[in-house]
Amino acid sequence: MHIDWAALGSVFGVSLGITVALVGAFALGIAGLSRASRTRRAQAAGTAPAAAVPAGGAGGGTPALLRTGAYACFALCLAAVGYGIYVIVA
Repeated sequence: MHIDWAALGSVFGVSLGITVALVGAFALGIAGLSRASRTRRAQAAGTAPAAAVPAGGAGGGTPALLRTGAYACFALCLAAVGYGIYVIVA
C-alpha cells in the first residue's frame, strides 16, 4: 500500500482553505443582515447608534445595500455547497 502524501496534503490544504472561506462568507452575511437591521431600526427611530458608525467615521451603508451584500455572501455559500454535492454525485 502506497500513500501519496503530496496529494493528501494538497487535498487537506484546499479543503481547509475552502472551509475557512465559506465560514467567513457566511459570517459576513450574518453580520451584514445584523447591521442592516440595526441601521433600519435606527433610521426609523431617527437616531444613529454608536455601533453603526465604525471608528474610521465612515457610514455603515444603507440597509438595502447591506442586505444585498449579505444575500450575495449566502448565495456564494449555497453555490459552493451545490457544487460540492454535484462533484460528489457525478
